[in-house]
Amino acid sequence: MSEKVKKFIESHWDECIKENREDEDTLIGMPYPYIVPAVGHFDEMYYWDTYFTNKGLELCGRMQQVKNNTDDMLYLVKKYGFMPNGNRTYYLLQSQPPFLSGMVRDVYDYYKDTVWLSAAYDVLKIEYNFWMSKRITPIGLNCYACICDEGRVEGLSKCFEKRAGYMPEGDKYLIALHCGITCESGWDINPRWGIEGYNYAPVDLNSLMYMFEDNMAYFSGELGRGEEALWKERAAVRRERMIRYMEDENGLLMDYNFETGRRSEIFSVASLYPLYVGLAETRHAKAAAENLYRLEADYGVFTCEKNDTKGTFQWDYPNGWACLQYIAIIGFDKYKYFDIAQRLAKKYLTLVEKVFDETGNLWEKYNVEDGSLNVSNEYEMPAMMGWSAGVYLAAENYLINKA
Repeated sequence: MSEKVKKFIESHWDECIKENREDEDTLIGMPYPYIVPAVGHFDEMYYWDTYFTNKGLELCGRMQQVKNNTDDMLYLVKKYGFMPNGNRTYYLLQSQPPFLSGMVRDVYDYYKDTVWLSAAYDVLKIEYNFWMSKRITPIGLNCYACICDEGRVEGLSKCFEKRAGYMPEGDKYLIALHCGITCESGWDINPRWGIEGYNYAPVDLNSLMYMFEDNMAYFSGELGRGEEALWKERAAVRRERMIRYMEDENGLLMDYNFETGRRSEIFSVASLYPLYVGLAETRHAKAAAENLYRLEADYGVFTCEKNDTKGTFQWDYPNGWACLQYIAIIGFDKYKYFDIAQRLAKKYLTLVEKVFDETGNLWEKYNVEDGSLNVSNEYEMPAMMGWSAGVYLAAENYLINKA
């Protein structure tokens, strides 16, 4: 492990902490100091980025900041009825992958404060109801969506064209809707759903909703609320539906198109989320291990396997994102594929250290095929702390604990 990288991370955390209690232009004020992904590039907190960033903050003994980040998100859910993409007014148009229950669990497991948990539990119910009422499909599984009114169609369709490098034929509204949905998914943009993300129940989202239900059962038990059976039943129903609709001929759980009845043909790290949250059966984990060669490279796992989908996507081959390396490492570890988990952890550490030696920085994403910054970009890539730092420290800690 590189002491240089660890010292760099430790010395830059404070620069990534912002405090803004009052609304200012498009920035939404929040009651506690909060973390941003990178110095000099962001003034706002992002939803799912923060879950992975917190993993590093915790390992650096900054648990109060982990709690601050979580409390700020609980504040936003109470204020708006859901957790926005980030604390900007223009991010009120969509959410992001629902990791908040996991953040609450991390904070509670550290502090064991049942008074705090009781309030958080009630707020989490608000977020859960948002997903189950505003983001639900005809088959009872969840989907991503966004507000795509007339005023956004032109902007979002042009956004897709700029990012993908081409403009698809077809209804401009549906193209815009698809683009907005990829933004809510966090994977903006990706080839998993073609150009019809509005017809898919994603495997990663529904895995996170299973984790949400599992966490709520745990919280209910800790609080004596008597709702454990309700949450466990919801999780069991979701698991059964996911396996019924999403399991393919290889035993992998894949994104499901509920309009066509077909599954996505692009294998991605999204299919490792069922391992991460513990809903996969033994055969699913075995299938993931046997098919990992489609994603694994010298420096980690590709976001998606190599494919011939038209366009250029930053959530695709050959790019590797820190958050997805973490999902893969912990997912395989949970199912006792320790050799795979340790191998992937070592690869990510090697990648980050190699590029740090070359550039003196951590970065938002990497080319995991050749261990470089030669990535598919939709914008000028910023140097990064955020989840790159969090996952680096988590991968190092994982290997230390497995030694």
